[in-house]
Amino acid sequence: MLDVCLLGCGGMMPLPYRWLTALMTRFNGSSLLIDCGEGTQIAIKEKGWSTKPLDVICFTHYHGDHISGLPGLLLTMGNADRTEPLTMIGPKGLERVVNALRVIAPELPFPIIFKEIDGAEQTFEMNGYRLKAFRVNHNVLCYGYTLEIDRTGKFQVEKAKELGIPVQNWNALQKGNAVEVEGKIFTPEMVLGDARKGIKLTYTTDTRPTDSIRENAAGSDLFICEGMYGEKEKIKKAREYKHMTFYEAAELAKEAEVKEMWLTHYSPSLTKAEEYMDEVRKIFPQAKAGKDRMSIELDFE
Repeated sequence: MLDVCLLGCGGMMPLPYRWLTALMTRFNGSSLLIDCGEGTQIAIKEKGWSTKPLDVICFTHYHGDHISGLPGLLLTMGNADRTEPLTMIGPKGLERVVNALRVIAPELPFPIIFKEIDGAEQTFEMNGYRLKAFRVNHNVLCYGYTLEIDRTGKFQVEKAKELGIPVQNWNALQKGNAVEVEGKIFTPEMVLGDARKGIKLTYTTDTRPTDSIRENAAGSDLFICEGMYGEKEKIKKAREYKHMTFYEAAELAKEAEVKEMWLTHYSPSLTKAEEYMDEVRKIFPQAKAGKDRMSIELDFE
């Protein structure tokens, strides 16, 4: 099961009723954060989640509304006597940008591991999931992310019995490990059926529609996508500043055949996103207007 929380859904500046866009996930005792705008750690506390299991922070890009909350978050984590390593993933310049922000948090009791994204896309394997970064189209270098959790095939008890594998070795095989019994090697493929459908989450913001989004979001259980503007007449502004309208996001969701889409990263001038959703749902019926702390549990079928 993957817990997903859209901590905030605002763009450019935090508002009294809307935190800046940030996404947090929890899986198997590990937490991941994508973007960390001003106020993100308050949003985490309002949700009732903890930063203690937070071991990965990803950045889409380095505009202030996506990273300015990092120094305060690091201070809080340091003051909690954390010693476990923290991994950071982001576009080129990651270590330089983070270290510049750390002027107010120069000494931390835990190490930071920097992983700069190399090229148009890159995949990272960690904590039982696969995280893929893919380049999108903003006015600075910017990436979207897809998180996938694979699910192995069903354990076939009768096959295990036929092969004479002791019951105490079944758990290891189910977890994907080979075992040796009386000099014989048994591999998971010998007792597992075909791989089953896993869980897929895609998150992208600050971009024009791109093939990279369409391809990487394909088949996602949840697609969280920027919708800077709900007003159709602002399409020219969206093109000029490399953002998206609600309707462009809905077209992407439809083409990628995702199960559900949440809109996020609203313009400060957009006060009532729900007013535009009837038109959006004509394009993609499973579209929802994102709200602060909007959450879902994605589970295996």
